[in-house]
Amino acid sequence: MNSSAPRLLRALFVGAAVSQSLPTCSSAPTSPATGVAIGATELAGRERPIPYPIVETKAFTRAVERGTRTRTGSPGPNYWQQYTRYTIDAELEPSANQVSARATVRYINRSPDTLAFLWLYLNQNLFAAGGVRDRPTPVTGGTEVLHVAAMGETLAPKDSGVGYTIDQTRMRLTLPRALLPGDSADLRFDWAFTVPPDGAPRGGSTGDVFMISYWYPQLAVYDDVDGWQTDPYMGNAEFYMGFADYDVALTVPSAWLVAATGGLTNPEQVLSAQTRERLAKARREATVMRVVDFNDRAAGVSTLRGTDDRLTWRFTARNVRDFDWGTSARFLWDATIATVASRTGAATPDTVSINTFYRPEVVYPAWYKSTLYARDAIEFLSRYLWSYPYPQMTAMEGPVSCTGMEYPMLTCIGGPRDTLGLYSVITHEFGHMWFPMQVGSDERRFSWMDEGLTRFNQAQGMQAFFKGYDREAVSRASYLTLARTDSEIPLMRHGDQYPYDSRAFVVASYDKMAINMIALRGLLGDGRFNACYHAYGQRWIDKHPTPFDFWNTFNWCSGQDLSWFWRTWWYETWSLDQSIESVEPDGTGLRVTIEDKGLAPMPVLLTITRAGGATEQQVIPVDVWLGGARRASALVADAGTAIAIEIDPFRVFPDIDRSNNRWTKK
Repeated sequence: MNSSAPRLLRALFVGAAVSQSLPTCSSAPTSPATGVAIGATELAGRERPIPYPIVETKAFTRAVERGTRTRTGSPGPNYWQQYTRYTIDAELEPSANQVSARATVRYINRSPDTLAFLWLYLNQNLFAAGGVRDRPTPVTGGTEVLHVAAMGETLAPKDSGVGYTIDQTRMRLTLPRALLPGDSADLRFDWAFTVPPDGAPRGGSTGDVFMISYWYPQLAVYDDVDGWQTDPYMGNAEFYMGFADYDVALTVPSAWLVAATGGLTNPEQVLSAQTRERLAKARREATVMRVVDFNDRAAGVSTLRGTDDRLTWRFTARNVRDFDWGTSARFLWDATIATVASRTGAATPDTVSINTFYRPEVVYPAWYKSTLYARDAIEFLSRYLWSYPYPQMTAMEGPVSCTGMEYPMLTCIGGPRDTLGLYSVITHEFGHMWFPMQVGSDERRFSWMDEGLTRFNQAQGMQAFFKGYDREAVSRASYLTLARTDSEIPLMRHGDQYPYDSRAFVVASYDKMAINMIALRGLLGDGRFNACYHAYGQRWIDKHPTPFDFWNTFNWCSGQDLSWFWRTWWYETWSLDQSIESVEPDGTGLRVTIEDKGLAPMPVLLTITRAGGATEQQVIPVDVWLGGARRASALVADAGTAIAIEIDPFRVFPDIDRSNNRWTKK
């Protein structure tokens, strides 16, 4: 919302103004507030839909009964989730676009269930011939599985019995013996694949830069609500991933710089003394340092020479949901540090290493300020949400088809960007380090849980950085343009089930969810909204929330049953259209009649402007419309000084037609 909005409008419950002090969360939900007396209401001649309550899935109900979830939005006392540890050795041969790799994996069964088989993803099979895809994708052959072992036994491809089967991007391992609760299974994989060219979603290669993503056999999520989540990767919908530890060795040609998830553990074995000193200076002095400059891009200058012109970079990452990496011999490398509040409550702030890698020959000048943008994004998001928890964050320029794609502690950004565009994508992708990298939602089935929240957070960052720039208005316009057509699709739709090549997926998952958050902030007021938002995030750090956990947290924390709001804006494509039907004398005042011409029920926010410029607000609560009314009236005192009346002039709610929202005294 624009900062110029009157403070009263920025602190609305459904029907009444509330205290401006930061609230504590309530202990139980109540009915929507009835609000102040606002005059008579009448039923219109035509019926309107009344939102019915949100109904839990049977799976969520069972989870509540087992004590792993609650109806207040917190994880239950019996909550559990699985864990994995990966040790990977990989080698890139750039001239052949080939990666060969080996991994040992320990899968820890923290569930109360005995598992006879495990599911994994081979996401590079998106590029296999005959693969099922829902977006244009190059064909490179997919994953070549060379060796599989489990519990000390070599496994062969089999349709039944002990062994493994591969179906598109999924692999099922039937174990030599059942995996008991509290036990672990050791696995071994050898594999190879051709890195797809630029044009592959979320990765690929241009020949001189490689983004290696979704590249290793990764355990699927087995959770307390639905068990195994094995929806295939088809290219559009993104990922649901479990938390894990990674110890990864990456062998690349000397002089090739590597950007990756995690922290580099052997800098003295890969970086030159000059590079190490510049990196240390950047971190010591909190300045932006050119760690590798134009003339440094050579073995023996930026990196050591290695053995046979090869170097092995080693990275570790703890409790993250993926590991990805990029590399090029043409990168410049800039570095600095960001300062964030201590995550332990200490007086001394924490520092985060900030890195940017980019090819100066193929980018706009904005990239030369990318390190400043990256630092600002981490510092802002740490203030707005909670402190960034990882040791480093990297922005890497890469293949155009990366566009802007997030991975733990790393984002790949493709294509030319001006200042506004580069800051925008950096802030958005860095925002994903909170959702879903920490709050580990299922992006494949509920993309709004990460993309929409991140779009909203991105807007807050951009509005703070570019004073006067309204990024929320961009999302609002995007949503309203589609909402005026018959092409809108609800948010509660699997990410692979939106119409091909339409705007429906992006609008629902990104922009509509962002304006839902703006509307929710308008309903609850800034303080209570922020308290509830933070409560949701911090409850589910390093865990797997569902939509019910999100909704239940806001219901509990706000002290309201917001089922009507969730039903209207998540499950339906109803639009909002409130209109000033008439303004008539009523004694010494004015009777303002509002017609609700749309289908989406929302409170009516009236601003009355007096002669001389003073303004005041009235609220018609949502209860009027939830009772079936089409019209409601409000009495404005002192008709002589009222010169204008307008519905929601600060655009808290996404009204589809604002031409009928204002009355001006003749």
